[in-house]
Amino acid sequence: MTEAFIRDLEAQLRTAQLEGDVAVLDRLIADDLLFAGPDGALVTKAQDLTAYRDKVLRITAHQPQELRLRCVRDDVYLVSLRVRVSGTYAGTPFSSLGRYTRVWADDADGWRIVGGQVGMVPENAN
Repeated sequence: MTEAFIRDLEAQLRTAQLEGDVAVLDRLIADDLLFAGPDGALVTKAQDLTAYRDKVLRITAHQPQELRLRCVRDDVYLVSLRVRVSGTYAGTPFSSLGRYTRVWADDADGWRIVGGQVGMVPENAN
């Protein structure tokens, strides 16, 4: 795979998050996802999809600021994305600057996110 292919997957993920497209999110996220939220708690794929499906989580703005990729091996890419995200969670508005780390891996079901985490970035950080 090429970096362009992974960048396209990231763009598909961004669009699906903005549109709340659960079918695309389901395709892009591995069933056995390991993802740590900003509070350190693990979030499952089922929990993530439910939040979008039930409109508990709504992303209204997703503005990437920096995207870095690293090919770990032919079937694994590591992505680091600095992004400003706004929306609502359980009816409460939020806007934050975050750094997502995602692991994309190619398996029998195609390229999917198998792991990652998100942390908040202070507004004055580089």
